[in-house]
Amino acid sequence: MPVDRSDILAEVAEMLHAILDDVGVDGEITMATRFQDDLEMESIDVVSLAGRLQGRYGDAVNLAKLVAGLDLDSIRQLQVGHLVEHIAAALDRTDASGTADTSQGRAGTPA
Repeated sequence: MPVDRSDILAEVAEMLHAILDDVGVDGEITMATRFQDDLEMESIDVVSLAGRLQGRYGDAVNLAKLVAGLDLDSIRQLQVGHLVEHIAAALDRTDASGTADTSQGRAGTPA
């Protein structure tokens, strides 16, 4: 069963609000929200997000892998939705391999 992308979006939005302390957040964070243009994230913010993602999802989710194959323009236009899809795919692969953490729900919320 696929993970719930709306749950992942809510978790990522919560992380972004905590990192940016609502300074760069103008309105609701959606799948179309761009990290650079809309949230004005700095490199230190991206490092903080990567750490939070790893703390939340473990080694299955690696932000560096998401951006590794992108050119500079694509990175500049990267949307929250791309990250949500990356997380969902990683969690689906983890579930398919049978090594998922069963102490958490489908999108990491308590079961």
